[in-house]
Amino acid sequence: MSSIERIPRNDITQKNPLFSNIRSVIETAFYADNVTKIRHLTDAYALAKANPGTITTDLDVAFTNELQLPTDAKVLVTNDGKIVGRTAAARRIIGQKGNNQNFYSELLREAIFQARKKTFYSGEVIVGLDKSFTIKSHLMVPEDYSPNLYSYLLNFQISDAKQLFYQQSNMIDTGDIFIFADPDWQHPDFPDGLVIIDPLHNCAAILGLRYFGELKKATLTLAWATAHRNGFIACHGGMKRYLLSDSSYTMAAFGLSGSGKSTITLAKPKNGQGQVQVLHDDAFVISKQNGSTTALEPAYFDKTQDYPMASEAIKYIVTAQNVGVTLDEENKKVLVTEDIRNGNGRSIKSRYATPNRVDHIAEKIDGLFWIMKDDSLPPLIKITDPALAAVFGATLATKRSTAENVIGEVNNQLVIEPFANPFRCYPLQEDYQDFKALFEKQTTDCYILNTGEYKGQDITPEETLTSIEKIITGVAEFKPFGPLKQISYLPIDRYEPDFDSHHYLLLLMTRLEARLAFVQSRKSENDGYDRLPNEAEQLLLQLLDQLHNYKENLNI
Repeated sequence: MSSIERIPRNDITQKNPLFSNIRSVIETAFYADNVTKIRHLTDAYALAKANPGTITTDLDVAFTNELQLPTDAKVLVTNDGKIVGRTAAARRIIGQKGNNQNFYSELLREAIFQARKKTFYSGEVIVGLDKSFTIKSHLMVPEDYSPNLYSYLLNFQISDAKQLFYQQSNMIDTGDIFIFADPDWQHPDFPDGLVIIDPLHNCAAILGLRYFGELKKATLTLAWATAHRNGFIACHGGMKRYLLSDSSYTMAAFGLSGSGKSTITLAKPKNGQGQVQVLHDDAFVISKQNGSTTALEPAYFDKTQDYPMASEAIKYIVTAQNVGVTLDEENKKVLVTEDIRNGNGRSIKSRYATPNRVDHIAEKIDGLFWIMKDDSLPPLIKITDPALAAVFGATLATKRSTAENVIGEVNNQLVIEPFANPFRCYPLQEDYQDFKALFEKQTTDCYILNTGEYKGQDITPEETLTSIEKIITGVAEFKPFGPLKQISYLPIDRYEPDFDSHHYLLLLMTRLEARLAFVQSRKSENDGYDRLPNEAEQLLLQLLDQLHNYKENLNI
């Protein structure tokens, strides 16, 4: 599937659903005389390197020929200032309650007019790396932010004639993505910046925000929405395939940034046996028709908190954002990572960080893992009922991380983020039905990974990865999770649930009640836009009844 870039004159009419006033305002800006199109990564690299705020380190970029970069390219570092994460409070989705299209169209017209005296650079990329799903995206940024354009062209796949899969794909009835960004924009009514997204017309404007992740996630938001409208399940998660001596196992892990999603996806087999094929650690889509999966990006926009300078992962970095720089023993400029300078240090790592990287997996998913940080759950549980599996996905409980610029919310509090995807721009129940069908019709197993703490003890990445590999190799033996039907857990030393403890039962009930309250709140909030089917509420009530009856019997 590919998108529409050029439109026949006879189709350029008011009746054409590809157009909207916001899309026309944004796309028109790309053709102004103050915009220069960057067609090659070598040019983007030169502009980014020459930018006054860029630090050119002494670290060589690996695989420069494959990446279409100068052979002497170095890792470039840029830092944003106070804000080093995404600002969810700035997002406005056109089509949702309270977001008036005409109001934001007028605001955008003025923002683009005010920016007319600045030089902008633009570039285009391919989002979706297989002919089964792929669309084109265009970005323009002011010249002062050319490093962000360079990172954007690296994070996605720069559009050129070599991408035969795009040329060979079937066109779908949707326009290319267009994104206008002006980080210097200011408005008294929007002190935290503004992200305007028109999902039905594949366009967005990012105003007053410098963080590169805003560009990446706005693009993915539009790509996911397009995929959703065209027979795919939008996935904010990681995907990999284990190739064992006599079998294979394909798994997906869904979690917010900082939950362990990348660690789980990129990990190699612990026992050294077999191989792993990595699709991606952040963004992919699942075909509802045949269960195949397609990655949306070739590179990895990963946190650097787990990579000290001596780490093997450092060699695959191409650009870094919001990290420190120091001199090593050879007087060379190198990175200061591990979030020493500030939270949420980031880097663009090339696809070569994973040696067995693939862009498309034809086999259906064997196991899907919801990653949570819920202290009422053991490290690994299994859910056998498809509807209940979808309910737990829709009420995925976790904690925010420094990847987000949180406004009016405490970073370490437990929150519910359905399917770990805060970038959804269509009704929640549509994702619910899609995932339920995945569990039901494609017989995908469902698990929950708690990567936070349990019984006052932190669950280590080592323990999480060991648990997963027991499933992969078929040696995992599950026990019933107390009185809760359709749920079982993997026994692990130090993390055995105590169903004879009133304290534990109350904790578990409290967490389920929080999920229930969330589901019930969707009935009225935003005029019920994200209302879930009644069965979601009923299934949670049944779990609470089972726990309540069990607890009452303990008193006898």
